[in-house]
Amino acid sequence: MSLRRPAKNQPENFEFDSSSLNAANKIVSKYPDGKQQSAVMALLYIAQRQNDNWIPLAAMKYIAKFLDMPYIKVYEVATFYTMYNLSPVGKHFIQVCTTTPCMIRGASKLVEACKEKISENEGELSGDKNCSWIEVECLGACVNAPMMQINDDYYEGLDKDKTLKILDQILKGETPKPGSYRGRINNEPENNRKTLMDYKNA
Repeated sequence: MSLRRPAKNQPENFEFDSSSLNAANKIVSKYPDGKQQSAVMALLYIAQRQNDNWIPLAAMKYIAKFLDMPYIKVYEVATFYTMYNLSPVGKHFIQVCTTTPCMIRGASKLVEACKEKISENEGELSGDKNCSWIEVECLGACVNAPMMQINDDYYEGLDKDKTLKILDQILKGETPKPGSYRGRINNEPENNRKTLMDYKNA
């Protein structure tokens, strides 16, 4: 694993907004007295969602005080897990799976689309600072390869043209529909079911 460093440019302050504060308090309330520090991962994720997909150092310090724990312990968690972004990634964070099943089905074409529409370099913000992309390991949707994740949504069964259209929508401020782009329902075959058709008599 490569060394993960926080962004050089950091905001001076951070605090939960009302929605995040309610969510954080609800999560912390589920832990027994004295065990609230166990909520650190969930609170880091709340901070990341509030702050356009990345966690500044000020947020780590805020969470440390919120949970009455040493700041260094929050920092250790945030810098260890790759699901936490330590620098700005934009409002729309695109993760392209390039593990074997997606690679075999053409993930390289999705990467090409990201390079054309967002940035030539992985992890680099687009010109409008609104989005970025990276290659990631398996996202667990191998049966619908190739695919990519944008923020919390999965986009599956893609090719380059479909990826370009999705990215165009994002760049226009629109929200593309998540799910299969090959007409599949969940993980069913493309042309409906092929087995156990007469399941009542099976």
